Amino acid sequence: MISRKRTTTLSAGLLAGLCLLTAAPSAPASAYPIKRAALTRSPLYATGPLPTADCPERPVKPGNANSAKSYILPLLDCLGTSWGAQLAKARIRFTAPRVQFIQRPSKVCGHPWPKNAQGLYCPSQRRVVILLDKHLTRQAEDLFLMDVIAHEYGHHVQNLAGIETAFNGLAYRGKAEYYEQYRRLELQAECLAGAFIGSVWESLDRTAEDWDYLLEATRESGDEVTKVRDHGKGRSIATWLNRGFRAGGPGACNTWAAGTASVAAAPAG
Repeated sequence: MISRKRTTTLSAGLLAGLCLLTAAPSAPASAYPIKRAALTRSPLYATGPLPTADCPERPVKPGNANSAKSYILPLLDCLGTSWGAQLAKARIRFTAPRVQFIQRPSKVCGHPWPKNAQGLYCPSQRRVVILLDKHLTRQAEDLFLMDVIAHEYGHHVQNLAGIETAFNGLAYRGKAEYYEQYRRLELQAECLAGAFIGSVWESLDRTAEDWDYLLEATRESGDEVTKVRDHGKGRSIATWLNRGFRAGGPGACNTWAAGTASVAAAPAG
């Protein structure tokens, strides 16, 4: 089993927060309830399951960036069709994200490429950036590549729905509270990825073992691996991914109303 590089969003809150929090005291280890309606009661949650759709996968050659790109581009079309229809139910205007492929870490969206990131989303530019390195396609037969792309598209959905903006406006009393808020953002994107994958599952020619393999790999790729407490325990990431997959819609992805234990970080160490 290989460990997975994480995906992320270059939110204004994270970039500012990492600078501001270096000298901030840690908040008590207690729950930090989210009270902003744009997060806890987004109209996106009431849109029901995503429409069932066909999105057959194209073959990917291990370590081959061009074949990975040929896999990703049709997948992005599927994501746009599905999420465009879903957002329309909530009367949220849809626009497709810009997409950029790079083959080595570089400065993106005005900032250095985050350590351990396989893909990222730039909210201000509405841009998805994918690192097409050998790691991404090392095990081309599994679902990791689809999950990476669907996760980044989940951040785009959050942005269009106003969730990203509401997140950036949240107050926090220290590093612990800020990172819990950020984990809610990331875990929601992973849940949205699961919802999309569930909606196209019947067209993927996949087995239950394929899904279980992705979940197992995800459990091994959380904060325990990267030592950064911003995405959650691997077990938490896998739980939210599977929750979205089983429900098939964003109504299952309200991480902002979930208890602290559901979005917990791995123990520091």
